[in-house]
Amino acid sequence: MIISMYKICVTNRHLCEGDFLNQIEKICREKSADAIILREKDLTENEYKKLAESVTELCQKYHVECILHTFVQTAISLGARNIHVPIPVLLRMSEEEKKHFDKIGTSCHSVEDALFAEKNGCSYIVAGHIFETDCKRGVPPRGINFLNHIIEKVNIPVFAIGGINDKTVGLLTDMDISGICMMSEYMKGSALVSHV
Repeated sequence: MIISMYKICVTNRHLCEGDFLNQIEKICREKSADAIILREKDLTENEYKKLAESVTELCQKYHVECILHTFVQTAISLGARNIHVPIPVLLRMSEEEKKHFDKIGTSCHSVEDALFAEKNGCSYIVAGHIFETDCKRGVPPRGINFLNHIIEKVNIPVFAIGGINDKTVGLLTDMDISGICMMSEYMKGSALVSHV
């Protein structure tokens, strides 16, 4: 199935079966993702900065959009133009900090989250989780109706995340979303990556 929509790789190096940076380079080189969110939540800020330098370099080399995660000051120090932050971090960001970025995004799990994100300067949101996923094992998915409701309520781009794979992606093709985010499919290098 060939789908033309904006694709974001959300990283989790613990899911990588080989070398993480090699996998990132492969994704960038093959242009299987339009953007990469470097979301490595278990790292200290110093560890994250070191990894971010390498990932940013790879993204620049292959002209793939790089979106750093959580660490606002690190992103500013690296000259990053895009950042994805949890809502509590968004709450703490000053207007001066926000001016450093072309794009600010956050993850939303309710309509209230989405409205808050839009009001507080986000240029896009990631809504999920839409389908069942191993990352949220035992947690019921929010589903297509939830996604539609968010799209209706905000005027900024909405990206879907959670359980998106070769079997579920077709359910999203007629929706007014700006794109999809995937983690396992990119980190494990499944066939979907080259066909979506």
